[in-house]
Amino acid sequence: MLQDQINTSIKDDGFSEHTLKLIDDFTNDILNGRTNLTRFNQQEHAGLCTAGAPLIGAYVVCDYARRSLESGGDAPASQGSPANWEIDAKQEELVQQWAKAKGLWFSNPEKLLTSVYGPMIAQGAEAKVYYKTGDTSVVKERTSIYSTLSKAFEAIVLHNALFPETPMSVIGFTRDSDELFRIILTQPYIGCKRLATKEEIDKMVAAKGFRDNYNGNGINYIGDRLYLEDMHPANVFIDTISGQPICIDCIVKFINK
Repeated sequence: MLQDQINTSIKDDGFSEHTLKLIDDFTNDILNGRTNLTRFNQQEHAGLCTAGAPLIGAYVVCDYARRSLESGGDAPASQGSPANWEIDAKQEELVQQWAKAKGLWFSNPEKLLTSVYGPMIAQGAEAKVYYKTGDTSVVKERTSIYSTLSKAFEAIVLHNALFPETPMSVIGFTRDSDELFRIILTQPYIGCKRLATKEEIDKMVAAKGFRDNYNGNGINYIGDRLYLEDMHPANVFIDTISGQPICIDCIVKFINK
């Protein structure tokens, strides 16, 4: 199995040309429908492909990082299952190595993104947003608010599956001045007519199989397979063109661990 070959190659050779080719071949098999990742169903697989080759490759590296810790290869045998912070640290370390080998690492992101994609127009705890007037997309430096980097990648995949009108496509990775790992992605620019109401958000997510998870008064929802959280009006607004509620960002994760 190609994934087993990848894991062996990373362990023995690091991110050599041979390892990079194996990861690229596996990524292309996914993009061309020759294989898939069992973690995702068919709809989510489409979201994975939309997220792009950089995310798929990074997710494969994350899988190796987790497996290497769980097998005890990078931890004392006396330790039990690795904690999420250990998995996260290992995943960030190896994805950074892989991204540098692939030319996907942005060492001075703000300068480069400003010159190519326009000035920073917003900055919050979760993302920095760049936009040039007239462009059809924005670029975001998105930090992870998830327990591991692989779950942050899953969140992008699941967002794309649930909200294909605002897909996120990963183009690279970086660290900011505080050493926070950031995922660099593009997303369509959406004109905001107004913020969505609670009732409009409820109706939108109900059509996707979600129900309010807090007595009908919250911003978090639950479905049969996923949690959908942080669905407040700053993340959901009415599109100027369609007149429909549009979700540009949220917290989404699997119910099962």
